[in-house]
Amino acid sequence: MNEQMSNEYFISTDKSLLDINMVHLYLSVDSYWAKNIPLHILKVSIENSVCFGVYHFQQQIGFGRVVTDKATFAYLADVFILEGHRGKGLSKLLMEAVMSYPELQGLRRWMLGTRDAHGLYTQFGWQAFTNPERFMQLHNPDIYL
Repeated sequence: MNEQMSNEYFISTDKSLLDINMVHLYLSVDSYWAKNIPLHILKVSIENSVCFGVYHFQQQIGFGRVVTDKATFAYLADVFILEGHRGKGLSKLLMEAVMSYPELQGLRRWMLGTRDAHGLYTQFGWQAFTNPERFMQLHNPDIYL
């Protein structure tokens, strides 16, 4: 998938275009959810996910990945736009690309975790769990320390 958004920006699922070092820097330093993630762990996560890069001309400025079986379930993770490119609607365009991706259609359940982007995701039909008591987790927040 290579989706042109304007003369300046495009989204691609071509993993060979990803700037792994930029993604790693953002996730390991700037994100609240993957702080200190080792590069080798990030590389494995990318290998095993459907990844979306957001590019300004040829420079990557955003990212998102979907962990999925491509049949019933998907988990949206690691979504970000670099600060200098925020406020231009790029996160909405990224979400449109994710939600319309052909291999991710007809899934029974999508999930994600977010601290501060509820407004973005609700625009695409996401909502809080109706029965959160049914869901459980194993969580090791200090695994990368």
